[in-house]
Amino acid sequence: MTVTIVETPTQARAITGGVDTHAGVHVAAALDPIGGLLGVQEFPATRAGYALLLEWLGGFGTVCLVGIEGTGSYGAGLARHIAAAGVRVVEVDRSDRQDRRRAGQDPARWMRSARPGPLCPAGRPARPRAATGRSRRSGR
Repeated sequence: MTVTIVETPTQARAITGGVDTHAGVHVAAALDPIGGLLGVQEFPATRAGYALLLEWLGGFGTVCLVGIEGTGSYGAGLARHIAAAGVRVVEVDRSDRQDRRRAGQDPARWMRSARPGPLCPAGRPARPRAATGRSRRSGR
């Protein structure tokens, strides 16, 4: 049996991104079309950081979809930025807080944000909070 690997040009390769969001930094993972990890990188949670993150993902190929945790909070600005660039953004449900603390800086968390599955079963579109400068109050 012979196996032939055909390398496709980088720009033709469909890339999926996953982002774990935090107040000061976002951690992104890039996956190839079959779910292989291409890279993990941290970016500042600023407009300049959003642009760098999207540029970094684009360096692996054509960015088709980005799964983001917390599009209503820490990831709202990033979700707006990526959607404005014409890339589909989906909300990824955050895992249980205790599980997140136990996992710490586990690269598998960033990969889960980029892969469809139980954390993003319907691939529902993200609804980032409006950039009004006002925060929502919970329970009211």
